[in-house]
Amino acid sequence: MPAVASVPAVPLSSGCAIDKGTALAADFEKDWAGTADVARIHTTRNNTLPFSGTATGVLVLAEGASADLVSERAEELRDYVARHSDITGRITAGGITFTLVAEQRRTREVLALWRSLTADDQVVDGDINNASRKNTRGWRSGITAADATGAMTVFKDMVSDGGRHRPLSDVTSLTVSPERGVRPGLSVGTGFDGTLPTEAIAAYEAVAAEHPVVSAGLHPDRLTVVVAEGADPVRAGELARSAAPGLGDAVEVRNDSGG
Repeated sequence: MPAVASVPAVPLSSGCAIDKGTALAADFEKDWAGTADVARIHTTRNNTLPFSGTATGVLVLAEGASADLVSERAEELRDYVARHSDITGRITAGGITFTLVAEQRRTREVLALWRSLTADDQVVDGDINNASRKNTRGWRSGITAADATGAMTVFKDMVSDGGRHRPLSDVTSLTVSPERGVRPGLSVGTGFDGTLPTEAIAAYEAVAAEHPVVSAGLHPDRLTVVVAEGADPVRAGELARSAAPGLGDAVEVRNDSGG
């Protein structure tokens, strides 16, 4: 049984602490210390005002933790944060870190996404965080892929029905990119409201079909593509603008400076 099972549903001593965020972080570490298969516990604290604050606690599960064990710890942490609203609870397992919230539906969905991402050999690591606001439930996700081809594949799978990764039902802001230093570089992302970069993807793929791309940034409202030094940026720009007429002047294509 994890240590959290014995935590009473009553106010903690942190409620009267002047540095409440610090006290909440200490409570989290104490409550989860000794929990089976938890390799490390990371906490951060935010002491906003005297006697006011929040904390975030991350349970780093042991390498090789099974899907069943991750699900078990996730349900326990979901219950914990439901009773401790000033603490954000997160789990890291299989290279993916995700946030647990009180709602069971959202927990089931994020666990399903965790399972598919950790089973995808194109995914290196990732972070799925709660991005809910006052009147809107949402997520903010950042995924690292092995290379640019993998990044585009993972992005499309995560935003389309019928792909390898089932999209979360709440509004999701998503960015996928290769590992740092991998070339060609690529960052493809939605808007904060989940708007897809449909035209930017079409333009990027049109350019990449004819010119070597060094790096690119794809967003719903803009596109930047850097082509190799010997490529023709004028021709590449024409291709991009033809494929993405709605982006207008927000399309930038240039040569690699070599820097």
